[in-house]
Amino acid sequence: MALTATARSIPGTLRQEVAIGGRHRLITDQPEELGGEGGGPSPHELLPAALAACVTVTLVQYGRTKGWDLGVVTVDVEYDKGSTPRRVETVIRLDGELTETQLERLEKVARACPLRRSLEAGFEFADRVQASVKGGVS
Repeated sequence: MALTATARSIPGTLRQEVAIGGRHRLITDQPEELGGEGGGPSPHELLPAALAACVTVTLVQYGRTKGWDLGVVTVDVEYDKGSTPRRVETVIRLDGELTETQLERLEKVARACPLRRSLEAGFEFADRVQASVKGGVS
């Protein structure tokens, strides 16, 4: 199943209106030090946010299937976009009463979040640039 996101520039700014799957909208922007207004997260900030959300929901869903009380699940993701290869550090905090065996299992489950697996598998890009032709038919 393919997922679709469309970003449309907001003229005169570095902001983008992003439509996700035709159902959700958000605004991205660049930080002021890069010429933006800081009016929304930058694309690089969305990557760790998406990963944190994916790990969190993966753990919560797994806990539900097992009947485990995970309590509040908090996932911090630190993404070093300047390193080569890129580096991601994840810290997971669970405030439920869990055994050592459950914690070991949850660590494995967290590593299996679908977004992380996609990132680890790598990507193949297919790009096209299209432009409207001014002044006539091409």
